[in-house]
Amino acid sequence: MKHAFQNFQVDHMTLLLQPQLYKVSFAVFNIIFGAGPESLLYEKRKEWVKGEGQQSMTYAVCLGEWAEQSKELNKTIVAVVQPSEPKTQSSHVREMLDSHENAAHWQHIALRTPDLLGFHKFASERGVQFITPILKDEEDDLIQVFSGEWFFPGIKPSGMFFEFLQRNPSEASLKELQEQNREMWFRDKTFLGLYGEKEAEYQSGKVTPFLKFDLFDKISAEIGDKQIWELDQAFMAKIEDMMIETTKKQLATHK
Repeated sequence: MKHAFQNFQVDHMTLLLQPQLYKVSFAVFNIIFGAGPESLLYEKRKEWVKGEGQQSMTYAVCLGEWAEQSKELNKTIVAVVQPSEPKTQSSHVREMLDSHENAAHWQHIALRTPDLLGFHKFASERGVQFITPILKDEEDDLIQVFSGEWFFPGIKPSGMFFEFLQRNPSEASLKELQEQNREMWFRDKTFLGLYGEKEAEYQSGKVTPFLKFDLFDKISAEIGDKQIWELDQAFMAKIEDMMIETTKKQLATHK
């Protein structure tokens, strides 16, 4: 019997970041996720050493609003994975847990969007890297894609990435997806496909970052010593233009 107090929904998620990633994340949430000033719930500061000025301690952003809620969109799902391989065999799941000396580690957060193809195009044009094509889950009637991991140059991969998905995609979206991606992955392949992709990355030692390192370095250099409350919308527009231009040049170079 399920009790009323067991009717769980996501309240919020807390993401811990190294200082080098903190300010860049503020720009990414603003530009890639659309969390502008109206979505900033709070930003708290503290002067730890007198005379050295305030330091930003935390901020919170609202990533989405739904005009209408349905039972489908209110579902909260947790997928649980263990390193099931023999101990003599490599396992990226085991490596993620052991290398961070963690018994548990939030690997990825799934965010729903009403237009996955539109978001995928928008994010790709601004330098976001994805480790899979857009995948189709026939049984659950959804399409999904997985991003690179959040980390920065000179540090080991974090093991944290995003899944973006759309439930009940329209026929037009499915037709466009089919034209873009000839090799469709279905339910029996989506998990194994992602698992295999991450295993290959960790065995090769070349884990795909959310942003290419050169783009990350450009954003970080542009922000410099500015505090996040100094990153106004005019500055964000400048960063976004730089992200688009850098990505265009990278694509042109690889053609």
